[in-house]
Amino acid sequence: MKIIVLGSGVVGVTSAWYLAQAGHEVTVIDRQPEAGMETSFANAGQVSPGYSAPWAGPGVPLKALKWLMMSYRPFVFWPMPDPHLWTWLVQMLENCTTAAYARNKGRMVRLAEYSRDVMRDLRADTGITYDDRQQGTLQIFRTQKQLDAAAGDIRVLQRYGVPYEVLDAAGCVRAEPGLVDTAHKFVGGLRLPGDETGDAFLFTQRLAAMAAQAGVDFRYGTTIRALREEGGRISGVVTDRGTLTADAYVLALGSYSPALVRKLGIDLPIYPVKGYSLTARIVNEARAPVSTIMDETFKIAITRLGQRIRIGGTAELAGFSTSLRAPRRATLAHSVTDLFPGGGDIAGATFWTGLRPMTPDGTPIIGRTGIDNLFLNTGHGTLGWTMACGSARVLADLLSGRMPEIPHEDLGVVRYGQ
Repeated sequence: MKIIVLGSGVVGVTSAWYLAQAGHEVTVIDRQPEAGMETSFANAGQVSPGYSAPWAGPGVPLKALKWLMMSYRPFVFWPMPDPHLWTWLVQMLENCTTAAYARNKGRMVRLAEYSRDVMRDLRADTGITYDDRQQGTLQIFRTQKQLDAAAGDIRVLQRYGVPYEVLDAAGCVRAEPGLVDTAHKFVGGLRLPGDETGDAFLFTQRLAAMAAQAGVDFRYGTTIRALREEGGRISGVVTDRGTLTADAYVLALGSYSPALVRKLGIDLPIYPVKGYSLTARIVNEARAPVSTIMDETFKIAITRLGQRIRIGGTAELAGFSTSLRAPRRATLAHSVTDLFPGGGDIAGATFWTGLRPMTPDGTPIIGRTGIDNLFLNTGHGTLGWTMACGSARVLADLLSGRMPEIPHEDLGVVRYGQ
């Protein structure tokens, strides 16, 4: 079957790879000159199944108000007259219940654990490298209240058989020796030994190169104008370089997915949540992280990528703005220098921002639509890197007429009544 994938981020490229491996003729379209140039470019670097959780949960509305008052804010909100924003916020609030949180986290962990296993197989089969490490994730709790609140997440981890360790401050230092001088700033942590780290951009670029060698046709520098529908099917993709046709189409445009299909009667509840990162070279190995540390207070990930430190975080609702805001840099810099002082060249770090495609329940949207030959693989939020390989494998199985290896029905757009 001839398939067109729209988007060449980590989700689009993995989709193209697994579709090609299944024997399909695949074309990828993207406006950028290379793969992975937008949200996949400089994310936090975590492949964290154990840390997969929806942002919507009990107590989150009150916490969000408190975050807005912090000097170093993990959450920033710019009110705008955008009906899609307000609809999305209402849907997110509807998911801030104990039952919804457990349901959403459960399916996110299921997909993320599967994705991590699929990525391991890919690494073994191809030898792909991407500054990857398999040394776990450590969530740092600065207060006892934060540590006690982890009990709910731990119950979900137990239910799905995800390995974990609850550590005191000394145990955190044993896992991450670079924290030795700052152990008095936290009370303990939750370590997830099955989690991994890696450079999503490097992975995406290298997998795209392998996919091209396997026959995938990448059409970079091509702007997608519209999807043409005829008789309940997509008949072509209208671009600035002409109309391209295929037997099936995969939408993997992240935050830009809803606008493309809105005229087709498909209302995807995806909104861009802006994130920021710093990338600094390591200047002192003894004070640098070994893997990934999650600073629970500031919702910031500090990740080791080769001889670099990637600091990523912040949730900013600012529409499609990609402006770099100095206060967000200050928050990232504060977290890393507070925990790993002197470990990286923070003053000389590269500052970046990207738009995460977030659904109200935190789970991506994967599978069929009401249009016969249009498929979705989008809405991964902060977990596109974590869930990319598994999402792509599920999608490729569905398009190839195979039963996916994990339950997938609750990943589709049908859960939103469509």
